Amino acid sequence: MRADLFDRYQARASLVHALDPRAKVVMAVLFILSNVLLPDGAWAAFLISWGAILGISLLARLGPGFVVNRSVVALPFVLAAVSAIFSVPGRPVAALELGAWRLLVTEAGLIRFASIVVRSWLSVQIAILLTATTHFPDLLHALRHLYVPKMVVAVVAFMYRYLFVLADESTRLLRARDARSPRPEGGGGLSAAWRARVAGNMVGQLFLRSFERSDRVYSAMLARGYTGQLLTLNPHAMQAKDWLALLLLALFSVSIQVFSRL
Repeated sequence: MRADLFDRYQARASLVHALDPRAKVVMAVLFILSNVLLPDGAWAAFLISWGAILGISLLARLGPGFVVNRSVVALPFVLAAVSAIFSVPGRPVAALELGAWRLLVTEAGLIRFASIVVRSWLSVQIAILLTATTHFPDLLHALRHLYVPKMVVAVVAFMYRYLFVLADESTRLLRARDARSPRPEGGGGLSAAWRARVAGNMVGQLFLRSFERSDRVYSAMLARGYTGQLLTLNPHAMQAKDWLALLLLALFSVSIQVFSRL
């Protein structure tokens, strides 16, 4: 099983990595809230926030392109807000004719949509920084310290761990399929109907195998003393540098809000 299949942690010796995970979680949430509260069209404030993200990335020794390259994949999801272009009232700048329907593109709608895209992009980048500088077990432990409901943290922990189990089972199924499905001579491919039938059987087998294996894993956890509490080998204690980082980010959040409304 590949231990790094879903793990996005980047091991570095930096000030950001050394911060307490509780402080980093609170800082990430504050940063996201600060961006959400910025008014539409506050481009200068958005640019300053992006500069802060790049600065943190450099401080964490990840490079300026680390978060940018990994955040691009999330941009297509913001197309769900494309309706804001037509639904926000304002000065019309264009019109789209869709049969009997005539949709007006407004200036305020374009600004709203662009602001949503920027907010989402910045939020994804700060989340990438959080996961890249903090071990996932430490993140879960920090959530428990911050009084996130125990059941929610347990569900997230099991979901993360069983992703590796699912990936391992699917790899075994793919290997078994390749071993039992020789290619025809001459390099011809297999039919689409055959592929669809095999894929359907594999999905069913994956569900059954995963269900049975999850039961065995849980029984093994109970046999080893699992009581529902998440344990970690890393001691967590808030130090002066953690409180200072929280204070600096809080001051930055307040300052950016004031600046965007000047």
